[in-house]
Amino acid sequence: MRVVSSAPARIDLAGGTIDLWPLYLLHDGAQTLNAAITLRAHCTIQSRADDRITLVSEDTRERVEAATAADFDLDRLPLIARLVRSFGVGGVDIVTRSDSPVGAGLGGSSTLAVAAGAALAAWADRTIDAETLLGLVMNVEGQVLGVPPGVQDYRPAMYGGVLAIELGVDGVRTVRLPIDADALSDRLVVAFTGASRNSGINNWDVFKRRLDSDPGVTAAFTDICRAAAGMREAFLRNDWPGVAAHLAEEWTARKRLAPGVTTPAIDALLDHARAAGAWAGKVCGAGGGGCLFALTDPERKADVSAALAHTGADVLPVRIDRNGLSLERSGSR
Repeated sequence: MRVVSSAPARIDLAGGTIDLWPLYLLHDGAQTLNAAITLRAHCTIQSRADDRITLVSEDTRERVEAATAADFDLDRLPLIARLVRSFGVGGVDIVTRSDSPVGAGLGGSSTLAVAAGAALAAWADRTIDAETLLGLVMNVEGQVLGVPPGVQDYRPAMYGGVLAIELGVDGVRTVRLPIDADALSDRLVVAFTGASRNSGINNWDVFKRRLDSDPGVTAAFTDICRAAAGMREAFLRNDWPGVAAHLAEEWTARKRLAPGVTTPAIDALLDHARAAGAWAGKVCGAGGGGCLFALTDPERKADVSAALAHTGADVLPVRIDRNGLSLERSGSR
């Protein structure tokens, strides 16, 4: 038997970090806008002749093996090892890989968790609805990170497209926005800065300061929420300059959250992008490294891409991915 799955990574357009519980409860109308992109995480599960389990990460070139799921050392490939424990499978080889760079700020580990969790559920013949699966893999990733994960990264991996993640006292609601994916793709430039970021570090510092009612952080989050709401309205009006204006507003507010959100290298890249014709841009994820993206007139996209590449960034050939999780099962045990 063989199960193959994949799921798309994402860029967070506006409203990131507010998706950490309970931060969104402190700001009425909180929402995060994001978009799935054509960089995918992949998981393949293949049956083997004995009852042992092997895990292979093609990204880190690491391989671990155990007699049973309970025997795994959770310090090695901890995300997949913990997911295997959760589903209690055995007699399998599991291979994972990701299209996105390590530490890119594109939700790569969460995307892999969705792809692997769905594959393991299919292997174990467990029928799990989408939201329950997302809750399970989010909790497992929280165990690995040792800090609270946000809810936004799992939704584009599952559903694809351009999404509004509405956050409130009644829970999390995912809304697919009626955005022309090609139109957004034609205006989008995504580039890897060359510097990996450590997932959760900036978010954790900001998280604690917001819970302590730090006035500067509180005001910044209020402005981030306002920018996300404005961007959503501009998207629905097909107002691209308006979308870019709210993106710039969001980035200005985000930089006030913590000193490490931006760096001189990131500032220089975004300056060069704007000089080449980009309307606005920001880093992906918590910042401090990883990827950034810029919005631009389609006629200036090549110029913006060339300017970022000339400044040392690795421009990634991505578009908006309309599709979410993909899962195929073949053969029998």
